[in-house]
Amino acid sequence: MNFMVIAMVLKTKINKPTYVDLFSGSGGLSLGFERAGFRNVFSLDFEESFCKTYRRNFPKHVLVEKDISKLTKNEILKIVGKDDIDVIVGGPPCQGFSIAGNIGRMFLDDPRNQLFKEFARVVDIVRPNFFVMENVARLYTHNKGKTKNAIIANFNKMGYFVECKILNSADFGVPQVRKRVIFIGSKKNTKIFFPEKNVNKYATVKSFLEDLPMLKSGEKSEIPNHVAMNHSEQMLQKMSHIPDGGSRADIPGNMRPKTGDVRKYIKYASEMPSVCVTGDMRKIFHYSQNRALTVRELARLQSYPDNFVFEGSSISQQQQVGNSVPPLMAEAIAQTIKKMINS
Repeated sequence: MNFMVIAMVLKTKINKPTYVDLFSGSGGLSLGFERAGFRNVFSLDFEESFCKTYRRNFPKHVLVEKDISKLTKNEILKIVGKDDIDVIVGGPPCQGFSIAGNIGRMFLDDPRNQLFKEFARVVDIVRPNFFVMENVARLYTHNKGKTKNAIIANFNKMGYFVECKILNSADFGVPQVRKRVIFIGSKKNTKIFFPEKNVNKYATVKSFLEDLPMLKSGEKSEIPNHVAMNHSEQMLQKMSHIPDGGSRADIPGNMRPKTGDVRKYIKYASEMPSVCVTGDMRKIFHYSQNRALTVRELARLQSYPDNFVFEGSSISQQQQVGNSVPPLMAEAIAQTIKKMINS
């Protein structure tokens, strides 16, 4: 390789657009932005096992394991240095809109939404060219749209032009119907647009899971995180009556659960995209095997590759997977941000 080629490679590496990942979790957004050619400046999370997973899969990233509210302005500026940050991404947990109307309390005044304020604080300190904020779809319509408008107005005061839209992960090749509201902010009044659906047909549960080794309750495999939950005989009996795509209605009346979440005690429909993956999928069962899905199978439904290994307890691993932005969806968002940066 001659010096001119070396110089071009170095320039390409240096000129990669940069990102910061707040509330990074296991790293779904980071993985998507990495695949789209972005360079990580730093990431932040507070959960120990989540951070352990992140470090294992992104060993070269700067990960700050700290409560974001305790991250000072000086610490942030020291980490960022002279980098011009192109985009800050993250999904701050917001709980104050979970009760309809919220008893008259406004979203920004609710102490449960302090983490949103911290996300906004870091954006205001770093002043990236763009930011991407992800959250549950119901935020879009909460309190007749006032919550969404309050969030946008908050960023407007900071000098950002903001638009938001509900995206469905299945539109980007993820074998799962997962609807999330995405806020995109631009500092320079760049025209904001969102990724367009890039598949003609939705991916199915079976197409992503069928090649994995079959497991019985409590069995293990050599594939990382492909370990079956150990179910009780009573639970095995219940799920044995549920067909592919079936529900608790298929369980005989004498053993059918009479109360509880209607979204539980179902089997995945093999020829459809998955229901939304959450942090607790123990009572949603494999379409053809008598057990709940393994962490590896859930990770596949989120579009994580098999070489992405989750650390911590099995419950923590499920939470990490369930809290993630699917990497394929994250990559589609990242490619759109990249186009806006180049424009």
